[in-house]
Amino acid sequence: MRGERGGSRRGDVMSKAQQAGAGTSVSEGPGTLRALADLIGLVGRSKAPQLGLRVTGSVSLTLMGKGLGVLAPLMLGAAVNHLAEGESVATTVGISFAALAIGWAFIRFLAAATPQLSDLVFAPVRAAAQKQTASDAFAHALGLSLDFHQTKRSGTLSRVMDRGARAVDFLLRILMFNLGPTLLELILAAAVLGGRYDWRFAAVAITVVLVYATATFMMANWRLEHRRTMNAADAEAAGLSVDALLNYETVKSFGAEERTSGAYEQSLSAYASASLKANASLATLNLIQAAIMNLGLGVLAVLAGFEAAAGRMGPGDVTAAVLIMTSLYQPLNILGFAYREIRQSFIDMEEMLKVMREKPLVADSPNAVALPRPEETCGAEVEFDQVSFRHDARSSGLDDVSFVIPAHTTTALVGPSGSGKSTIVKLALRLLDPQSGTVSIAGHDVREIKQQSLRQSVALVPQDVALFNDTLAANITFARPEATEAEIWAAVEGAELADFIKSLPDGLQTRVGERGLKLSGGERQRVGIARALIADPCVLILDEATSALDSRTEAAIQQTLRRARNGRTTLVVAHRLSTIMDAEQILVLKQGRIIERGTHHELVARQGGEYAALWRKQTRTRKTTA
Repeated sequence: MRGERGGSRRGDVMSKAQQAGAGTSVSEGPGTLRALADLIGLVGRSKAPQLGLRVTGSVSLTLMGKGLGVLAPLMLGAAVNHLAEGESVATTVGISFAALAIGWAFIRFLAAATPQLSDLVFAPVRAAAQKQTASDAFAHALGLSLDFHQTKRSGTLSRVMDRGARAVDFLLRILMFNLGPTLLELILAAAVLGGRYDWRFAAVAITVVLVYATATFMMANWRLEHRRTMNAADAEAAGLSVDALLNYETVKSFGAEERTSGAYEQSLSAYASASLKANASLATLNLIQAAIMNLGLGVLAVLAGFEAAAGRMGPGDVTAAVLIMTSLYQPLNILGFAYREIRQSFIDMEEMLKVMREKPLVADSPNAVALPRPEETCGAEVEFDQVSFRHDARSSGLDDVSFVIPAHTTTALVGPSGSGKSTIVKLALRLLDPQSGTVSIAGHDVREIKQQSLRQSVALVPQDVALFNDTLAANITFARPEATEAEIWAAVEGAELADFIKSLPDGLQTRVGERGLKLSGGERQRVGIARALIADPCVLILDEATSALDSRTEAAIQQTLRRARNGRTTLVVAHRLSTIMDAEQILVLKQGRIIERGTHHELVARQGGEYAALWRKQTRTRKTTA
């Protein structure tokens, strides 16, 4: 196929967020010069072996191949002219023709081989650039703040990074080894045709290429609307399928399989309809390109025939001129594909670079230091000093919250949903930064501590434990991969997981499935507790860490957690007040403010207090249930 060589179906498609951007040209989106500068910068950071030598060698080989591609037809033309000369001895003529023909074949072979050698030389650079770009984008995305990831669809972000990395590889290949060399070949061909034969030959070659390129670009712009529709439908289908597969339990629980499949099929139908239109427009483009190309060859052949009839050209010269034009047109066969894909690749690369240009709201300061870890007993004082924070999507947040958790003590947070408990946890982990006030650990403002060292000293057991689709051992040791088997089993015993793991055929090597869904909620929470225990933190945060456990297991793990809390500073988020009766300090939050504080006995004794009312309600409920 001409034009796009079947390029109407591109495996990598745009997300909804890119639909508007896809409709603009490179000059309307990222400037062409800026995009090229970005591409060169990515190559410079690729850490490819012998980068400069490989770039120089591959470009030289490519240029040599194009020059030989123009020279080869001249050799064959000379052979044919020699064969048609006078009344020379047949043996001499045959030997001369054979030598020139063999020379033509050899040069043609070299012209075909040099691009392959060039690609072989440059392949490590392309591979290194793609790998380094993907790695840098992934690392940068992981380093972005919580707010970024809460507003991004994971599937879309993954596709943006994947497309951007592959766009780098495509652009390097197509720009360095296709369009640039083809332009040089056009200049060489025009110079040879005009200088050796007739200026009109060069004029025909240049005119045909210009008309061919103009028609291709115009058709490609027209076809872009079909591509945008097709990409949008594909992105919608991909989003539906990923969401449904990740949340298949919800789909099955509500019997929504047929409805979800119907929505997916509808998106595929829209994609198929747009794809048919794209293929039809591709066929039209191919017909127009073929007409322009063959018309140009016909005009050149007629001009060459008249020149031969006038005795100014031999039969070999006619052959050479036609072959030069034919070889020149071959790279143009993919011009439509290359033009569209270059535009799309620049857009894909720019979308990836937008992610890489995102600045995390929570970042290490230039003078950040590692949080020092106590040598003897672990534990660190945690202080919130007039801390305020408000989420963009909420009307209220934390408002002037101040409290101190002394080292080696336990503080519990109690309050209704939306009162600010989870925000306090995120501030303590420095997943968020306060908009005013200060959060300190061991006397250090958390904004002056390196995040990695902070989170190595603070461990969280969340209410909803997220697990990787890996083994139990890998999930338990995620916080400290170098842990010994004895340490792993100590954490497992502490989390009341030992009997369960020993009953499994594969033991610690049992895979937990996507997000740990092969385990029950209680089993996932116990894995989360084991993971926190093996981290050996100075500050332990328990966010409803036993909410998914039965009463018997909860009682056993509460004993384990009490042991784990010894010597550590502990922050507990609780709804069941019976689990925090032994806390040295209980903070009651409401609408982002601390409205009560004290020990369990002090708060229960307060008549009309929020905590006392909640305690009475829960104790009545337990008695009624009993």
